[in-house]
Amino acid sequence: MNIKKQKNFANGTVYCLQLEDGKLIETTDTFLPYYTKDAIGRKQNMLDNDRLGDRSERWMIGVSVMSGCPVGCKFCATGQMKGYRNLTADEIVNQVWFAVTKAGFNPLHSKEFKINYTRMGEPFLNIEAVKEAIERISEIYPDAHHYVSTIGIKHSDFSWIKDNITLQISLHSLDEEHRNWLIPYKKKMTIPELGMIATRSNLKTTLNLTLVDEKDFDIEKLKENFPPKDFFIKLSPINPNTVSEKKQSRQRCCRGSQFSINPLKFHYDRNNET
Repeated sequence: MNIKKQKNFANGTVYCLQLEDGKLIETTDTFLPYYTKDAIGRKQNMLDNDRLGDRSERWMIGVSVMSGCPVGCKFCATGQMKGYRNLTADEIVNQVWFAVTKAGFNPLHSKEFKINYTRMGEPFLNIEAVKEAIERISEIYPDAHHYVSTIGIKHSDFSWIKDNITLQISLHSLDEEHRNWLIPYKKKMTIPELGMIATRSNLKTTLNLTLVDEKDFDIEKLKENFPPKDFFIKLSPINPNTVSEKKQSRQRCCRGSQFSINPLKFHYDRNNET
């Protein structure tokens, strides 16, 4: 794979990579100080920009599982690409080797090493390749933690989500109608169905909420559908792009949003740290 483009930040890099067949994918390399591991350590979610840490503390590599995506989230540019295809397990694993090689740092020397299956594509629409990639990466980096993101594809098997594998649910709204508009893929689970997902991970299931509209966040609906003992909330501002700016949610898609390579997180039950 070749670097088509890259954008550097104070605490990482986003790569646009070109595969052998010309298809494009996105891979990220990000690091944070170790104190950001829990809500209290984050000092109520405030990151000290003078203390961004390095890869020896918390190191996150984000990989794509597809080139393009059929889900078509309204705020995501990936779904606007012409066509899509599943990546092979080799192509997923090679993104990790690429990021590690570019960084010149051994993940075995990191206090926390995470692989996020959160860039291009829906992992549960390419699940066998994802599972094989996780198995192969775990053989070399047994302490790595794997975060697999999904919109909640109907009839998915979550029984393999255990130990060092954690599920992330792309929720984005607690209003079913608005969520269906934001994520128009028809074969997805309803909000109550998502709240019934049980895993055997050693961490809580993460709920990703991209702040499209402030009324999408309803703490009472969260508690009703997602028990705090089982779920962890991550709020993310929208990354402005040509899609999120054109397709504003009810004309307010990007109001007040700011770009952040590391979304803020918080617990609605701070007594249950992950």
